[in-house]
Amino acid sequence: MPRPILALAALLVATSAAAQRPLPYPVFTPPDVQRAIAAGTRTADGRPGPRYWQNTAAYRLDARLDPATTVLSATGTISYRNASPDTLRFLVLKLRQNIHAPGVPRNRPVTVTGGLTLARLAVEGQAATEVGGRPEPGQYRIDGTILTLQPRTPVLPGATVELDMAWSYPVPPSSGAFRQGQDGEVYFLGYWYPQMAVYDDLDGWSTDPYLGNGEHYMGYASYDVSLDVPAGWLVRGPGVLVNADEVLTAETRARLERAAVSDETVHVVTAGERGRATLAGADGRAVWRWRADDVRDFSLSASPAYVWDATSASVDQTNGILPDAPSRVAIHTLYRPGTAAWERSAEFEKASIEHLSRLVMPYPYPAMTAVEGLIGGGMEYPMMTLVGGARSDQSLFSVIYHETSHMWFPMIVGSNEPAYQWMDEGLTSYDQNWGITDFFDGSAPNRPSVDAWARGRQAHFRLAGTGRAVEPMRHNDRFPIGSGSPQVDPVGGSARTIASYSTPAVMLHALETLVGRDRFLAAYRDYGRTWAFKHPAPWDFFGRMEAGLGQDLDWLWTPTLFETWTVDHAVGPVTTGVDGVRVVVRDLGLAPFPATVAVTYADGRVERQTVPVETWLAGATEATLAFPAGTPVRAGAEGAAPILDVDLSNDVWTSGG
Repeated sequence: MPRPILALAALLVATSAAAQRPLPYPVFTPPDVQRAIAAGTRTADGRPGPRYWQNTAAYRLDARLDPATTVLSATGTISYRNASPDTLRFLVLKLRQNIHAPGVPRNRPVTVTGGLTLARLAVEGQAATEVGGRPEPGQYRIDGTILTLQPRTPVLPGATVELDMAWSYPVPPSSGAFRQGQDGEVYFLGYWYPQMAVYDDLDGWSTDPYLGNGEHYMGYASYDVSLDVPAGWLVRGPGVLVNADEVLTAETRARLERAAVSDETVHVVTAGERGRATLAGADGRAVWRWRADDVRDFSLSASPAYVWDATSASVDQTNGILPDAPSRVAIHTLYRPGTAAWERSAEFEKASIEHLSRLVMPYPYPAMTAVEGLIGGGMEYPMMTLVGGARSDQSLFSVIYHETSHMWFPMIVGSNEPAYQWMDEGLTSYDQNWGITDFFDGSAPNRPSVDAWARGRQAHFRLAGTGRAVEPMRHNDRFPIGSGSPQVDPVGGSARTIASYSTPAVMLHALETLVGRDRFLAAYRDYGRTWAFKHPAPWDFFGRMEAGLGQDLDWLWTPTLFETWTVDHAVGPVTTGVDGVRVVVRDLGLAPFPATVAVTYADGRVERQTVPVETWLAGATEATLAFPAGTPVRAGAEGAAPILDVDLSNDVWTSGG
């Protein structure tokens, strides 16, 4: 990796007079990545090149929430720096709240509330005007969730341009929204402001519209944000609350100070203290101000109904990825009292941050928050996750851990989620299996317990080999609509979810088992550190993993990520003779994978041999393994291959038939 472009047609190699099998085609390097390598912004082994660049932004946003009308009104400025070598004649912004506007394309139903009303947009102090056609200098056009602006003067390389804006929108009801909204007492403000689109070295401007199913590709920025709410409400945002003395009572602040150095949960605001733990101005309202740096988005949670728990997580910042990253991370959870399992939410969030800091790399941010409400599952934002519903302890831990893992992928390692959802959901699902195992089993075995990793495996196998599976390397908005319906998938698995979450997680578990946990994690962590606060593509992931493991893995990437091929090894027949024991291994699937077989003898001995992947790559569909002489009672597949095997019933031969 990477390699020159090759024909995608699978090569057919005869293995006998009657048998042929396709071989995995090489993972080719697409033209945009080839151009980036030639330009020096990326390297052939998956690293940022010496000329890698990233555009950045600084946001100052001031918002006011009116619960009586549910309207959020705001003003803001964006200072956008063009670090690219290109002259930007157009600027692109994302208006994601417009998914609730009438007539906007979408791939899932929503409540139409009118979307975002842009009252003002100015560039360098000069007002821009909206047009219906192609914008001329000083004009902009809105197409659904995409705003295209032509400034009067192009933005030169190295230059900074300032935009100022005023806008408003009705916060949609959670019953007709997703990932954000309000239910009358809890407000979660996601995608609430005009955001600069990503301009990168591969595609230029990211102009994918927000259709609903897919998530987002976002650039890194600093934020200075205020939210004006009624007195008595609790507000959480990412980063640091910079005016705590203006909005919190002395007792509330004292409890937060205790929590900041505690390993135990501190009840910062109890049910009986709601409405009395905050301060307010003469107008009966309070303005909360937050700051966050090196983040790709900014969300806010606000409610008068929440209680507030806090503690802190201990993070070893040795080899950390941000200078001055804290060794104590503030942990906050806000929830409505009596919501099942949430009394342990601060404990679960603390455990997640600490475990992931050891598993992947140290958490670099000052805080992490989990808030309850609105949605059925969970949704991640920088330094914050929204998790819905009363749950069991294991269910709540699982969702909190999964969403917290997104702080690493894609919040820190900023992949393009709409184009390659598996790069965040698959890696996060792999992490999640380890988190569940270690938290509930209290130990870290050589690989996750069956209960942990089999969840991903079983979801993968709902569609694997059925003809209804979809390859993970597919744009998020181009998966089959309704793929989770009983008519399409009677067992209830979603092709998009399985392809993006389960299949890549199972692949990573199999690879980890194949190469060994230590080697795998070294390569995995190297990928994360290499691309922290940058924008990797799949070919960068392939390159770093292959460099770390010292082997070409196209035989794994191609069948699993670019195709829907499956592994199916069959063990047997087994024969014995004076020259030893012979075990036939048949490769019945299309995806090649090393096949390790363990033979157990009547005297208790166990011998192991492996059919290397090169045997299958040479076109063979059958191989014979030679074992020492003796009386075999069992021959079975073990190790990595059974993790991916679609039919475990033919993986074992026994002497009793």
